[in-house]
Amino acid sequence: MERRKKITKIILITITLLFLLLMLAAPLLSVLVNSLKEGIGFYVQAISTPYVVSALLVTLLATVIAVVVNTFFGICAAWLLTKFSFRGKQILATLIDIPFSISPVIVGLSYLMTFGRLGWFYPAIRAFNQFFGTNIRITFAIPGVVLATIFVTFPFVSREILPVLNAQGKDEEEAAALMGAKGFTIFRKITLPQMKWGLIYGIILCAARALGEFGAVNALSKTRGETFTLPLEIDALYMSGTDTSVTASFAVSSLLVIIAIVILFVRNVLEHRDDKEKKVCM
Repeated sequence: MERRKKITKIILITITLLFLLLMLAAPLLSVLVNSLKEGIGFYVQAISTPYVVSALLVTLLATVIAVVVNTFFGICAAWLLTKFSFRGKQILATLIDIPFSISPVIVGLSYLMTFGRLGWFYPAIRAFNQFFGTNIRITFAIPGVVLATIFVTFPFVSREILPVLNAQGKDEEEAAALMGAKGFTIFRKITLPQMKWGLIYGIILCAARALGEFGAVNALSKTRGETFTLPLEIDALYMSGTDTSVTASFAVSSLLVIIAIVILFVRNVLEHRDDKEKKVCM
């Protein structure tokens, strides 16, 4: 029995390692290797062009705004769904999952039909611009990119927090309320510490999804050097067909790989620090 268990463990470890090597490590390593194919000088030149710098800034801006908005929304939604009972609770929980089931391209097109020239809100936007002398645009501008990024990423934080709060239950909050604690004090002292790791994982997933979003943003961003994000810039470089454009696209792709590694490193540091604090308390 013990021998069979050991063999099963070895087989499972081998399958897992092979899968991770073939599906994860090898493709990422190929990106890094191909990005340096033309040398360090070309790599630095490729990632420092005005187009790439602009795309990086737009990507970071959209990611930061999406993470901030969705963190606030995720905390509110998870707190509401786990700590309160009300009519339509299940419907609200289902609506939160809509971005998981809708293609990002459809999201982009829906924003075009909502805020574009043929959209429902375009007359209101045009009237506002005429009255105040502004030139506010949603589609084919930064606001559209940000809105699309928020839409495709907003379930991630709430969906990571919900299982944690459901597992914790309401006993501690109810006890604190009976002792006279106010709502925000209960949230800050009890609920927030309970959801801490779910919140951190949700933020990481939200940021990773925002950094790599292509379909929805592609429908709303048509100006290279102004509204392109890094995935769109990578696609533009790869499809341009010049001798060095493919290598340049790999070089720009490596930026996303490096950012992802940094995010995972920060998460591991936080986890290690938390484990250390727990051991000290024990």
